[in-house]
Amino acid sequence: MAARTDELIRVQPAPHRRAGSGQPLVLVHGFLGGSAQWEAEIAHFSATHDVIAPDLPGFGDASALPGCDRIEGMADYVIDFLDSLEIKSFTLLGHSMGGMIVQAIAAKIPDRIDRLVLYGTGPLGVMPNRFETIMQSRERLLADGVEKTIRRIGATWLVEGEKASGMPILTSIGECASQDAALQAFDAMENWDGRLQLEKIAMPTLILWGDTDRSYRWAQIETLWQKISDANLAVIPGTSHAAHLEKPRLVHAVLEDFLS
Repeated sequence: MAARTDELIRVQPAPHRRAGSGQPLVLVHGFLGGSAQWEAEIAHFSATHDVIAPDLPGFGDASALPGCDRIEGMADYVIDFLDSLEIKSFTLLGHSMGGMIVQAIAAKIPDRIDRLVLYGTGPLGVMPNRFETIMQSRERLLADGVEKTIRRIGATWLVEGEKASGMPILTSIGECASQDAALQAFDAMENWDGRLQLEKIAMPTLILWGDTDRSYRWAQIETLWQKISDANLAVIPGTSHAAHLEKPRLVHAVLEDFLS
């Protein structure tokens, strides 16, 4: 087993951050994210859990790795990573695109997941009524590059936009991504539909959502809530897509209640 530390560990196949001991809590980031976005969550929950946050291929500290153009492929990547650490059962949280990935993981290895958290995500990768279409985002990424893209898109993830205190974190992590991986991620999301799998999700599930999220609108959240049999819904008021950066204490309290 890898040593516990809050520093970056490079264990094949994935760079990741890990701290604490106890029941494993796995945190999966989304588009233009990385394990560094979970710094506050790792610090908070490592008192009671073995917190493990991988970097997806092509993003964050894994930016040198080739990306993946299918959600199912990213799910396999995370499963292989957990197998490399000999993690058998765990609580699983996925944010945004990471929420799609953990839905795919739940379909593949349901018996290993004790609890599931779907945070700022939905069952349909094209994200109906998103602030712009995936096609528009792809075109602007090609024209502007990764650095301008994370500043523009990241501003939509926070209520206060570019003035928000969370923007430097979002931009510093997002700028690490390779453009190829970001483009592949758009393909992965655009081609993914997890709606038929929702009724097969049987583990206790928390659906966590910021009430002004412009990426995943209420219709997506409502579908998760209605179709997953053992689902609880928590709406974080006055937050957008990155609620954990806007109201971390409230998000932590909701997660603590669910995990306990």
